[in-house]
Amino acid sequence: MSTPGHPPTTFGPSALATPANAVTVARLLATPLLMATVVARGASWLTFGLWFVIAGTDGLDGIVARRMGTTRSGAFLDPLADKVCVLGAMVALVSKGTFWWVPVALIGAREFGLVAYRSWLARRGVSMPASRGAKVKTLTQSLAVGAALFPPTARHPMFADALLWAAVVLTLGTGVQYLADGQRAFAA
Repeated sequence: MSTPGHPPTTFGPSALATPANAVTVARLLATPLLMATVVARGASWLTFGLWFVIAGTDGLDGIVARRMGTTRSGAFLDPLADKVCVLGAMVALVSKGTFWWVPVALIGAREFGLVAYRSWLARRGVSMPASRGAKVKTLTQSLAVGAALFPPTARHPMFADALLWAAVVLTLGTGVQYLADGQRAFAA
């Protein structure tokens, strides 16, 4: 941030202790609380509020990072936090019987498989930034969780289930696209 007479604070690409990373780490640390609340209370205003805050910080850390400087650590931590938060909430919803385990397992397998693949590519000097489709996928996953936790829509589980299956289609589709893009980039 800047103060009168002083330039704004920015961080270089190798910085680790940044405000954006602090928001991301807070999101990661709040995930077990979210999972416990989902298991204990299910769809409730408290659970939905907690989800809303945690999901909302995904945008906040991006805004802060763009203003103060993006970092390699943030580029790694932010998508990791997205996956941990969304999958943690989905697993908790499976344990409550709200979500069926099959779509959640499909999403989880793609997410962890792609993390391994992107890491493999990165060690070989190939970067795979998030695509627009991947951002839509993450939003759809978050909306599915939100719909399952929001008391008015939780009474109509077909809505959350439809969003969950849309998320599966987007998740698998973007996964195939990443594989193809990675192969092209690696071959070049």
